[in-house]
Amino acid sequence: MTADTESISVPHERISLMRDPHTRGLVIQILMIIAILAFASWLVNNTVQNLASARIASGFGFLSARAGFDIGQAPIAYTSNSTYGRALFVGFVNTVIVAACGIVLATIVGFLIGIGRLSRNYLLRALSTIYVETFRNIPPLLVILFWYFGVLSVLPLPRNAVELPFGSYLSNRGLQTPAAVFEQAALLTLAAFAFGIAATVFLVRQNRKRQLETGERRPILWLSVGLIIGLPLLVFVATGSPVTFELPTATRFNLVGGWQIKPEFLSLFLALSFYTAAFIAEIVRAGIVAVSKGQTEAASALGLTRGQSLRLVIVPQAFRVIIPPLTSQYLNLTKNSSLGLAVGYPDLVAVGSTVLNQTGQSVEVVAVWMVVYLGLSVATAAFMNWFNARMALVER
Repeated sequence: MTADTESISVPHERISLMRDPHTRGLVIQILMIIAILAFASWLVNNTVQNLASARIASGFGFLSARAGFDIGQAPIAYTSNSTYGRALFVGFVNTVIVAACGIVLATIVGFLIGIGRLSRNYLLRALSTIYVETFRNIPPLLVILFWYFGVLSVLPLPRNAVELPFGSYLSNRGLQTPAAVFEQAALLTLAAFAFGIAATVFLVRQNRKRQLETGERRPILWLSVGLIIGLPLLVFVATGSPVTFELPTATRFNLVGGWQIKPEFLSLFLALSFYTAAFIAEIVRAGIVAVSKGQTEAASALGLTRGQSLRLVIVPQAFRVIIPPLTSQYLNLTKNSSLGLAVGYPDLVAVGSTVLNQTGQSVEVVAVWMVVYLGLSVATAAFMNWFNARMALVER
C-alpha cells in the first residue's frame, strides 16, 4: 500500500512543479533563448551561404581600401585617396554635427513655443498652437524637402546674394559667413572662457547650497556675466586681439573666402529643429501644466512676477516631467538625421550607401549603421538620465 502511494505521488509532484510560476517562467525563458539562438544560427548560416554564392567576401577588411570618391562636406581632412573607414568616419562626424546643432535649436524653440502655448496673450497662444499642430502633422521628410526646394533653392544666385549683417551672404549655395583665423595667443582667451564657465558653475552650486541651508539667495547674475564674457574679453584685448576674420567677397559670378554653410546642411538642420520643436513644445506645456496650481498661487503671494514665478518656481518643478519624454525627442532627431540622404547631405547613411554600392559589403555597412546609431542613442539616453537625476527635487 505504501509503495503504491509513493509511485502515484511522483507524477503529482511533477505536475505541481510545472504549476509553479517561477519554474514555468524559467522553462519558457530557456526555450525562448534556445529558439532565438537557433534562429540567429540559421540567419548567419544563410547569410554566409548567400554571400559565398554571390562571390562577395565577408569581413571588414574593405575599410582599409581606397575610397575613390569625394565628399561634398568634410569637417575633417578627407580626399578621394582616403580609405572607406575614413569616409564612414566623416559621415559619422556630419551626423553628430547636425544632430547636436538640431538638438540645441529645437530645445530653444520648443521651450519658447511651449511657454507661448500657455500665454495669456491670445495672438501668441494662437500662433503657438498653429505652429505645433502644423509641424506635428507633417512628415519630417516633407519638411526637409520644403526647406531645400521651397526656401533655399529659390534664393538668388551667388552674384546676386542677399547681404546680411556682419559681412555674411545668403544665396542658393548656402550661407557664407566670415571665417575666424586664430593665432596661438588665442588659446589664452579660450582658457579664460573655460575658467569663467567653471567659476560660474562653482558659484551657482554654492549659491544653491546656501539657499537650501538658509533660504537666502544671493544675486550672482552680473558676476557670472563678468566671468563668462568680461574676463575672456579682457584677456582677448590684453593679448593683442589674436583673432582675424576672413570676410567673404562677392565677385562677378561667385562668393569667395569666408566659411560656407551649404544648403544641404541648412535644410536638414532647420527642418529637424523646427519639426522636433513642435513635439518639445507639447512636452514643455504638459510639464508646466503638471505643476500644482498652488505653486503659482504661492509664488504670487510672495510678490513674484509671472516671469519670476515661471523661472524660479514652475519650470524647475516641471523639469521632472519634461526630461524623460524630452530624451525620446532627442533620440528621434538624431535618427531622423538619416533623412538627409534625400537632399544630398553626406551623413553616415549617405556615405555608407556610396560605400555599399562600391564594395557590395551590405551586411557590414548595415552593421556599422546599427552600431553607430545604437551607440549615439545609448550615449544620449545615459546623459539625459544623469541630467534627470541631477534635476530631481530633493526634499530638505
